[in-house]
Amino acid sequence: MKKLLLASAATALFAGAASAEDIKIGVILGFTGPLESITPNMAAGAEMAMSEVNASGKFSLGTLVSVRADSTCVDAAAATAAAERLVTAEGIKAIMGADCSGVTGAILQNVARPNGVGMISPSATSPALSTADDDGLFFRTAPSDARQGVVMTDIIKERGFTSVALTYTNNDYGKGLADSFQQAFEAAGGTVTISVPHEDGKGDYSAEVASLASAGGEILVVAGYTDQGGKGIIQASLDSGAFETFVLPDGMVGQQIATDLGAGLNTSFGQYPGTDSAGAEMYQGMATAAGYDGTSAFSSESYDAAALIALAMAAAGSTESKDWSTKVMDLANAPGEPILPGELGKALELIAAGQDIDYVGATAVELIGAGESAGNYREVQFKDGEVVTVKFR
Repeated sequence: MKKLLLASAATALFAGAASAEDIKIGVILGFTGPLESITPNMAAGAEMAMSEVNASGKFSLGTLVSVRADSTCVDAAAATAAAERLVTAEGIKAIMGADCSGVTGAILQNVARPNGVGMISPSATSPALSTADDDGLFFRTAPSDARQGVVMTDIIKERGFTSVALTYTNNDYGKGLADSFQQAFEAAGGTVTISVPHEDGKGDYSAEVASLASAGGEILVVAGYTDQGGKGIIQASLDSGAFETFVLPDGMVGQQIATDLGAGLNTSFGQYPGTDSAGAEMYQGMATAAGYDGTSAFSSESYDAAALIALAMAAAGSTESKDWSTKVMDLANAPGEPILPGELGKALELIAAGQDIDYVGATAVELIGAGESAGNYREVQFKDGEVVTVKFR
């Protein structure tokens, strides 16, 4: 029955023309570009949260409607234009997104702040976003890469490696993660033999791989994108025999790269945000029933981002960002009744009754600092085209 209700609500979410009571939420993700293989599961997560809220009958402010837009992940001008269209033409009340750090920062500064629109990103991880001017409008359910650098260091050291070559996609995400990792790895006694950027969209990465190989290193850390340059670097390394073991951080982990490279990744490993909490298990079951992969990178964070937007609106009694954005931190942290996936109707009832909630969600949400996840990670390894969970950190 729950599957039927969710499916019916999802259908209603996109059907017909908007009414006066529709509350539009912009879902801005890279539906094209270097993360396009994982963004469908991210959008599905966010839209399932909206469907759940609508199906509960407990959201008194109207009907949540998802309006998708393509951030491209890497083109700041295109992402800004897409966000502007959602604000001016669609009248969105919030942004679930964006995904990649550079376009997220561009939307925040060029669209969200000037128009007073709140944003919750499920996947923008650049440490620079922790201190960005945001007028209290920006949050993220993903942790900063300052945390990922430490986690990645621990995983590499525990596997017995002491020297690495490092390449990163030449943008805010790649540079921020590379710097955080190098600082943590060297502080732990490791050696980074070389740290160089690579450009996405090239057909041949043999020159970059030759430079990396000449510097030495037991393994290659690739802080790139799963559908673009990062994948190209790995393929060129395998073709030339330069490296056989790769470390794949969050932007590199996806089923598509595992399928495409198959046994070529059999000695490789990595990590992306994730938790083994009760909420994670519940969410994955809901996603499976809805027909998509809830274990995919940043899908659960997207569910949590959309859920927090809706619950914050309910707590504020307003869909205006200046109002609901002030409620996010309180809802995402103790004290209060813990709320898990599938319990958004219960949360709305408690909010209406004036009771505190602690939104735990699918990722054991705890927002720290200016409003970002404290950070839990899923350690993975690759085996014959599959992404296998090792443990959680």
